[in-house]
Amino acid sequence: MLVTFKTTAYADITMFGDAAEALLKLMGQSGNVPGALMADDVADAMAKLKSSLADQPTDNGEAAFSDDDDKTSRVALATRAVPLLELLEAAAASGANVMWDT
Repeated sequence: MLVTFKTTAYADITMFGDAAEALLKLMGQSGNVPGALMADDVADAMAKLKSSLADQPTDNGEAAFSDDDDKTSRVALATRAVPLLELLEAAAASGANVMWDT
């Protein structure tokens, strides 16, 4: 499953469902797709996500998030979060809602 994050303030971001669900949970959301954040809640969700990602493993491969079992292709969840964080920052700056759907 692919999940697409949308806001009027930034280009759409599409990511694999398991990564999207993990990031949504780190944002304090249920992880359900579809879903949305009202503009007033975007900054708080972004702060929660940044705080939670600070506790996550880095790209060194230890317990990193992976799409497959090949350890050479492991990508940390914090790295996968970068486009979503940019989207959230743009939405917060412009007072826009954020939605996600399959």
